[in-house]
Amino acid sequence: MKLYDTPLAPNPRRVRWFMTEKGIADVEVVTLNLIKGEHKTSDYLAKTGLANVPALELDDGTTITESVAICRYLESVYPEPNLMGRDPLETAVIEMWMRRAEMLVATPLMIGVRHTHPAMAALEQQNPTIGEYNTQASLRAMKVLDRRLAESEWLAVDRLTIADIVAFVGIDFARMIKLKPPEELTHLCRWADAMRERPAASSGMPERAPA
Repeated sequence: MKLYDTPLAPNPRRVRWFMTEKGIADVEVVTLNLIKGEHKTSDYLAKTGLANVPALELDDGTTITESVAICRYLESVYPEPNLMGRDPLETAVIEMWMRRAEMLVATPLMIGVRHTHPAMAALEQQNPTIGEYNTQASLRAMKVLDRRLAESEWLAVDRLTIADIVAFVGIDFARMIKLKPPEELTHLCRWADAMRERPAASSGMPERAPA
């Protein structure tokens, strides 16, 4: 299998983190340079149908895009440690919190970065108003995660899952615009510190100075 990847971008980082937590080491990682448009070549588009990363190319040529779909496939091939649910109820709860984290916090933060960080101008027709609106929306939604983490060590169940990965990668991406969870969200900050301490937090990430 081959994973088409790019440094710093949040969605590929979800997959790298997921693979590291599972100890998956037999997937070839192919790094693409988005600034140079390597995700828009005819060969790549023939595999994926969209100019998106990440993408997982299977041995038979089938290619899966969308980070969570890739993780779900990898979960089925490498079932332990379990990160997406051991039974129907657990699976549903994990997916519920993953979707909340993605829609309410991670996606708005990604939009905020793409529309306000100068380096993103090469990839996005920027609109600072859109960026600021989404950034503020994500900050408000972080309170939802803080309330949940007041009653649970991890976001969904009693261990780290895909929900934690999706939430943290989105939040950490906002370091590009020097945004961090407000200090008064003590439970969210405690959880974020725990996530940063995991070996997977630096998986495949280039060295960079702390925000």
